[in-house]
Amino acid sequence: MKKCCEGVGLPCLFKGVGMASSRPPSYLLVFDFDETIIQENSDDSILRAAPGKVLPDHIRQTFREGFYNEYMQRVLTYLGDQGVKMGDFKTVYENIPLSPGMPELFQFLSKNHELFEIILISDANTFGIESSLRAAGVYSLFRKIFSNPSSFDKRGYFTLGPYHSHKCLDCPANMCKRQILTEYLAERAQEEVEFQRVFYVGDGANDFCPSGTLTSADVAFPRKGYPMHRMTQEMEKKQPGAFQATVVPWESAAEVACYLQELVKKKC
Repeated sequence: MKKCCEGVGLPCLFKGVGMASSRPPSYLLVFDFDETIIQENSDDSILRAAPGKVLPDHIRQTFREGFYNEYMQRVLTYLGDQGVKMGDFKTVYENIPLSPGMPELFQFLSKNHELFEIILISDANTFGIESSLRAAGVYSLFRKIFSNPSSFDKRGYFTLGPYHSHKCLDCPANMCKRQILTEYLAERAQEEVEFQRVFYVGDGANDFCPSGTLTSADVAFPRKGYPMHRMTQEMEKKQPGAFQATVVPWESAAEVACYLQELVKKKC
């Protein structure tokens, strides 16, 4: 591991995080969830709770591009019909592994919590995200989680709704992360909290849209080889300089921790 990461990779217990600070944080750190914080797509992971761990063809064939949230509503109804209960889902979410290096990144953030305001924007669901983050011991690091609302109805069925509606042509019908991030920054500015820099850690095509709002002072951390990374590369070829943020691809989230640690040292 690089010298700048010495001390980042030590085992840790995530205690005492989320403590109040008299100063507003200098940086906003935005995380995606699926295949970013966790190693898998959690919507695929819950199929471990399905009979035979697979979906029948008549469910899978209802998928339409751009309407994944509606598709997952049908998947969850099917799982409910099969007797899959809250405890089954919770067990799956709690056992999804973190992505490589993510524990090291969270350890760094827990040690420097006064510098970073951390939020999560994900097209997964609130129950699954909270279950995973609590199991990992890092839930208290996050100031806010933006995701599709989910709950369990009277039958014990896992229900899912869309986050919002929007007019963005590049994003799925239920969520535009750009709109969420833009509104959050505006809300924090009204509260007299403005960040020196914004950092965005993601992997998917729906992470490319919000990262396009970042300025030259900000940093995008796309997971190497995933859609967000490929899309930043394609934009740079087609329109050099159009993507303003510094792009730092990562294979291990320890690389993100290393970059942030160097930034904190320089206080830039």
